[in-house]
Amino acid sequence: MKQYIVDAFTDRPFSGNPAAVCVMEHWPDEASMKKLARENNLSETAFLVREERGYHLRWFTPGTEVDLCGHATLASAYVILNHYCTDSDAVCFHTRSGALTVRRNDAMYTMDFPSGPMREVPVSDAMEAAFGVRPIRALLGMDLVCVFASEDQVRSMQPDQTRLLELEGRIQNATARGRAADCVSRSFCPKLAVAEDPVCGSAHCQIAAYWSEVLHKRQIHAFQASQRGGHLYCEVMDNGRIQISGQAALVGITEIVAAL
Repeated sequence: MKQYIVDAFTDRPFSGNPAAVCVMEHWPDEASMKKLARENNLSETAFLVREERGYHLRWFTPGTEVDLCGHATLASAYVILNHYCTDSDAVCFHTRSGALTVRRNDAMYTMDFPSGPMREVPVSDAMEAAFGVRPIRALLGMDLVCVFASEDQVRSMQPDQTRLLELEGRIQNATARGRAADCVSRSFCPKLAVAEDPVCGSAHCQIAAYWSEVLHKRQIHAFQASQRGGHLYCEVMDNGRIQISGQAALVGITEIVAAL
């Protein structure tokens, strides 16, 4: 079985968000996929099996299988369109979140994702204790999105991982208005056994939707201000979905020889 290491939302290796992409002829048992995800110890390992209607895609963190992952979807599209379906400019993945189509345009890959509903929730002392800074606004959908007063607050915060576990949401996101980009953000995922996701595509289904409404613009340039950093180019559509685009860089190709 071949495994590809791809850095997503960047045009150069060793930045952006790394994902492992495993291309298989058939499905191993779930326990084996979890073991390999823990062995890789990346925020996501993607597993792909070709089917008659496209590719079946599943995502695993070191802790669990997840319903949606942006950067590993982008990485998977990079692998399929550059190494397997080289004559095609689009690939459809069948996932827990439905059919996800990724299109290639030169060096950019555009994903079509559901945006998901959000509701405003009260800012709490628990949020301030977890992030170390008090948010000025909070919204909850699949993830928690906490809005802060400045980019510097988001960049410099050192959240308490134990207290983050006590907050609602799959992922706890911090975001603020950006200086060079429309917004900056960081994504913390202790519930998924990932302290901080370097660049989280799925979180921007909510983050970009929020800033689109606040800034009154459909296209949002988002920068994930983690140590590795990454750029996401988002467009909120009229049909309740969001298109998220980014580049990708291949780091390595390995062969898994252990039995799965």
